[in-house]
Amino acid sequence: LKRKDLLYPELSYQIIGILFEVSNNMGYGYQEKYYQKAISKKLKESNLLFKEQVPININFDENKIGQYYLDFLIEDIMVVEIKKMDKFLINNIEQVYAYLRSSGLKLGILANFTKSGLQFKRIVNVNS
Repeated sequence: LKRKDLLYPELSYQIIGILFEVSNNMGYGYQEKYYQKAISKKLKESNLLFKEQVPININFDENKIGQYYLDFLIEDIMVVEIKKMDKFLINNIEQVYAYLRSSGLKLGILANFTKSGLQFKRIVNVNS
């Protein structure tokens, strides 16, 4: 069943499908950079517009004070951040939320490649 109350539902389903495909095919135990390369390959095959390691400025009083790097920016509207650990940590969720606030984007997907398979969370920037 597809929900109609989600931000970017079709794109979200497509991205999550790609993440599951990578997880199912690769399994557990690789470094994040290898999951990122596999995701990039599948994104190219799906003809989605995406960028990797996208710099996003952190500003204060209209001055740049730092910079984040997004693992993926999909279709210029969605952040995808990948991790490889046993469970989600609150700082991972806060990291994606900070990316969304800094970029002005509305939706991020946090993907975690675990021993028991893929976990994911949709994170919404309610302030954008």
